Amino acid sequence: MSEQPPAQPLPERVAAAVLGHPAVVRLDGGPFGSVASYLPGRRVVGVRADEAHAPDTTDATDRTVGGATGEPVEVAVVVRWPAAVSLPVLAEEIAALVREVAGERPVDVTVADLVPAPEPVPAAGSAPVAGAVAGPPGSGPPTRPGPAGTPGARLA
Repeated sequence: MSEQPPAQPLPERVAAAVLGHPAVVRLDGGPFGSVASYLPGRRVVGVRADEAHAPDTTDATDRTVGGATGEPVEVAVVVRWPAAVSLPVLAEEIAALVREVAGERPVDVTVADLVPAPEPVPAAGSAPVAGAVAGPPGSGPPTRPGPAGTPGARLA
């Protein structure tokens, strides 16, 4: 008799689906790490989902959104910006990924932070980008201290 391994818990499936979106850099726990699901021996940060909670009209936490009922799945993400689409469209794309995994339940998507999208690397021999800084940070001309609490003044 062979035993099948247990199915992956809902929060982990949701996390994998969300991280599959090309604009998502990582999941985020939100303020005080409050967006998380607790599983035996571990937490899934950035996803709050209760697999055991079936939609129930007598539960005060249930709500109906666009025909979906049940306890919402909450995800908090850090995304690359600028993205190919606006933030509301990006949030809906992420919510659609979550619904594919969690079923027709309300989905709350929080964009916790934005990180710059990587700039394309210029081809060899191309002209430098206007305003680009050559050299590592701090390698510019020397400065002298300014008044207390202000940046230094360039000596050049």
